[in-house]
Amino acid sequence: MVTPFSYNILGVALVFLCVVVYLILRLLKSERQKKTAEAKFEQLENKVNALQLETLESRLNPHLFKNILNSIQSHAYQTYFALDKLANVLDYILYESRNKFVTPKEEIEFALNLIEINKIKLSPLFELKVKTKINDTEPLYEQELLAPLISIDLIENAFKHADVQSPDSFISVVFEFRDNHFHLTVSNKMSSKSPLKKSKGGIGSETLEQRLRIIYQENFKLDRFTEGDIYIAYLKIDLLEHKAKMLAIGR
Repeated sequence: MVTPFSYNILGVALVFLCVVVYLILRLLKSERQKKTAEAKFEQLENKVNALQLETLESRLNPHLFKNILNSIQSHAYQTYFALDKLANVLDYILYESRNKFVTPKEEIEFALNLIEINKIKLSPLFELKVKTKINDTEPLYEQELLAPLISIDLIENAFKHADVQSPDSFISVVFEFRDNHFHLTVSNKMSSKSPLKKSKGGIGSETLEQRLRIIYQENFKLDRFTEGDIYIAYLKIDLLEHKAKMLAIGR
């Protein structure tokens, strides 16, 4: 026999079930809205990063070209040699730098040509040490994973602020490629007549760090420090981890 009390319990249970179903539907709708919002935010963030990176990279070529021409103009007697190197550098700037990525081999060859152009500004007695420690058998050495012109700032900064008048002055540039990591170490004796930081000139350390952060996220290390009157800059990029993340997101 069904009593009024039983009807009351059944009604309460039905109401409770309806409330639970309603809450579940609201929760599912909220999750869908959350995922949609996250997807839109990620798209917007990618667009902002792409625009910011394009803006940063657009500042590279004019500054580099101006500095190269200044170097050649001040040392006309070495014009032929400089123009030969300049041709290689300009080919790289005009064609390769348009690509999102180049190979470590291409970037290092470009940087060596850039050093030769800057070298004509130095006295024959000035100590310029350039070394390459490269394992060219590693698979990523000739894969397009390195941002073009990424080595400019550190190299040009050394030539700009080195104490070229001191008898024990020097500039040291070391390129390394090992364990699928790109390494660049640049050091120089600082000039007491030229401040390390200038308000104008070059693409700037802040711009370099922004590019690295946008492109490689946490897969790089950039250190700048002094030891006495020696300024040292060190860049390391983990190309293996960067490639793995690119493959994971389908780029």
